[in-house]
Amino acid sequence: MDKKTILGVVVVAVLFLGFAYFNSQQQKEYQEQMAAFKAYQDSVAAATRPAIPAADSTALAAVGSGDSVVAASAASDAVRERQVAQLGEYLASAREGEVQEITIENEVMTVRFSTLGGQITGVTLKDYTQYAPRGERNRPVELFDPATAYFGLSFFIKNGLNNVRVNTMDYYFTPLPVETAEDGAQVVAMRLNVGEEAWLEYRYLIYNGAAPQRDYLVDFDVRLVGMAQVMANQTSLGIDWSNTSYQNERGFKNENMYTTVAYRFPDETSIEELGMSESDKSKDVTTSLNWLGFKQQFFSSVFIAPENISNATMSFRTAQPGSGYIKEFAAKMTVPYNAQTEVYDFAFYFGPNKYSILKKIDVGGKDLYLERLIPLGWGIFGWINRWCVIPVFDFLRNYIASFGIIILILAVLIRLIISPLTYKSYVSMAKMRLIKPQVDELAKKYPKQEDAMKKQQATMELYKRAGINPMGGCIPMLIQMPILIAMFRFFPASIELREQPFLWAGDLSSYDSVLNLPFSIPFYGDHVSLFALLMALSTFAYSYYNYQQTASSQPQMAGMKFMMVYMMPVMLLFWFNSYSSGLCYYYLLSNLLTIGQTLVIRRMVDDGKIQAVMQANAAKKSKGKKSKFQARYEEMMRQQQAERGKRR
Repeated sequence: MDKKTILGVVVVAVLFLGFAYFNSQQQKEYQEQMAAFKAYQDSVAAATRPAIPAADSTALAAVGSGDSVVAASAASDAVRERQVAQLGEYLASAREGEVQEITIENEVMTVRFSTLGGQITGVTLKDYTQYAPRGERNRPVELFDPATAYFGLSFFIKNGLNNVRVNTMDYYFTPLPVETAEDGAQVVAMRLNVGEEAWLEYRYLIYNGAAPQRDYLVDFDVRLVGMAQVMANQTSLGIDWSNTSYQNERGFKNENMYTTVAYRFPDETSIEELGMSESDKSKDVTTSLNWLGFKQQFFSSVFIAPENISNATMSFRTAQPGSGYIKEFAAKMTVPYNAQTEVYDFAFYFGPNKYSILKKIDVGGKDLYLERLIPLGWGIFGWINRWCVIPVFDFLRNYIASFGIIILILAVLIRLIISPLTYKSYVSMAKMRLIKPQVDELAKKYPKQEDAMKKQQATMELYKRAGINPMGGCIPMLIQMPILIAMFRFFPASIELREQPFLWAGDLSSYDSVLNLPFSIPFYGDHVSLFALLMALSTFAYSYYNYQQTASSQPQMAGMKFMMVYMMPVMLLFWFNSYSSGLCYYYLLSNLLTIGQTLVIRRMVDDGKIQAVMQANAAKKSKGKKSKFQARYEEMMRQQQAERGKRR
């Protein structure tokens, strides 16, 4: 090996050893800085902890003294320099601070704000309490857990050739003095300085005593002052909103069924929902939204964007029963942005799902249709509730204090309104009962299966001549179904029944439990609802009585006896055991009133007069010419009338 080769090897070796030594020194210095920075973080965290025993504090002081404190300070300065280089002096300063809380109250709610993120961290509704046994309801409703509240606005700012993402939840806002407007409204303003002569300002406006539809509404203005100079090129800003709602009602399963994410598309009079689930559910909406809300059975938190949300990803996760929570909500949204954008006029609704309040809420004169948060039913069912039931219910509330009496009056009014249908149904069944002998004769005349069509044609001809509509008994009952379904939707969704006791029921919006079982029966539950039990018994009584009236005239009803008379009441008992006691009470009253109404109509209706009408119809149909069939029909009618006369 020549001298040049040896020299080259030596040079390479020296360079390698030098690089290795330099790298080890850098690594050692980095580790020392990280250790010092960690010690600094621990010392800061220790400063916020409760006081500790003297012996422990002495030991910690020894650890946190001397060179480690100096090193921690140096590491902190290094981190600070990097933050300034990345975010700028103003945002770097805003990452350090102490959380301050601001509390504002009006007549209906208390709203708490935090300077960390400038967000609303809690809302307490003064007029409503969480469920507790009778006499113990003293804890006001909290719409969500303050520890889970999160509302962050995210955007990008320029930093040389790079763009830096900013999320307001990482920064401390500077609170401005709370202002009181001439109309009594209170203004909470907080500012986040982003650059020189550039800041983001949150302004919350809370009314007091104006009107319920205003007092539950929090105006939320986001002002971008001088921000165009620091904002990166972007077409939208992001909004992350999430929280976890408490269980506020008695029955977890029933409350969970009504708890979901709701939203409205612009210019639509209806709303959409994420749906019901006992686990997790999510959805992406790529079109504009007017508002998005975290809806519970009786309360809602709604984010309103009059100029619309560009798109949204929404989700919820169902909590475990017994945890004290009902659902974890989350929504990621975007709103349009350009360099000329200076303000966003947002709003929040924090309040009850009360029709009279939600119906009147608008922003900028635009109807938001927030009342659709109340599941009153679609189509004709919702129409009956909105235009008939709710106005009558609200009218009666002005004069009657007991909601049990109001439900009784409502049931009586509904039975009176549909009494003509009940009368017509009974008369139709009476006609079918009177003409049954003729139908039996036709069955004897056409006993063979191949003559089924002839028998059917002859039967229909018989009905036609007697003026009987075979569906006359069913149609009136079908017409009543929308009212029954409307009531099924109204009572569980009516916040007016919440906290209202009646007889043994402590809360008409929830189930009434007269006996708590030490076990749970599948599909039934771990309690006995007396109103549900009485409703099932009254359904059995009505079904049995109705079957006795129709079975003789409609043989096909015999095959349905088990289902209608026995199975249906049992199914209703299992189904309604955990439902609103107000709903079970209404159905109980409806069944009892229907039975009483039917008995009265039965005493009023004379079978002889009905037969005379049927004979007149038969004569009219034949235009005065009596066929053999018609003559036989009239002769049989006379014989039946004569037999009844002998019995009397």
